[in-house]
Amino acid sequence: MPASGPVTRNTLRQQIADALRDEVLAGRLRPGQEFTVKQIADQYGVSATPVREALVDLAAQSLLDSDQHRGFRVREISVADFRSMVEARSLITDGVFRNLAEAGWSGAHADVLLTIGRRADEAARAARAGDLDIFIGYDLRFWRELGALVDNPHISGFLHQLRLRCWVFSVPYLRADPGLRDRMWQDHSQVVDAVTRGDAEAVRAVIGAFHAQMLAWAARLDSGRLERPQQ
Repeated sequence: MPASGPVTRNTLRQQIADALRDEVLAGRLRPGQEFTVKQIADQYGVSATPVREALVDLAAQSLLDSDQHRGFRVREISVADFRSMVEARSLITDGVFRNLAEAGWSGAHADVLLTIGRRADEAARAARAGDLDIFIGYDLRFWRELGALVDNPHISGFLHQLRLRCWVFSVPYLRADPGLRDRMWQDHSQVVDAVTRGDAEAVRAVIGAFHAQMLAWAARLDSGRLERPQQ
């Protein structure tokens, strides 16, 4: 387990959960890796209670599996799981942006869209610099803030968790083959522009192309044309 330094007591449960989530996204905690509450508590220099609570939270988000006797394990997401998550996102976002268009989003959300636009710009800069960790962070914030436009925390929260798990699946491949990063979807600004114009068809076309790209990648993985990273 990597040593990440001590954690302060302020919102300890959430800080531990965030730190471990970052470890998974960075590929330092790999799919299938096992650990106990005591190991994490010793790593961060805290008591077992907030660690156990944080791990239970991550298990509820389907990032970890728990075993009564062996502790916790980073969930291994299959290609079939990834495909199902992409298909779910596609169905939900299509409905979300159709509803937003009918409600007339551009004026009511102008300030929010400016902020989301900055996330898109930062994501593009990180992609050009080849900084995967920064790119993932801005991509997650971009989609979470964009999803919040629907003003339904259940929908936006579910979409965020799907996107997070999609990244957990993708990260080992991107770490193993940096060339894949050049083909990462980077059309965040096109989405913002289309939402700002209130052009629902354009939004759905851009995001639909993104989901089609992800499904094509899953098909290549299933066919064996892309090598799966060593665990």
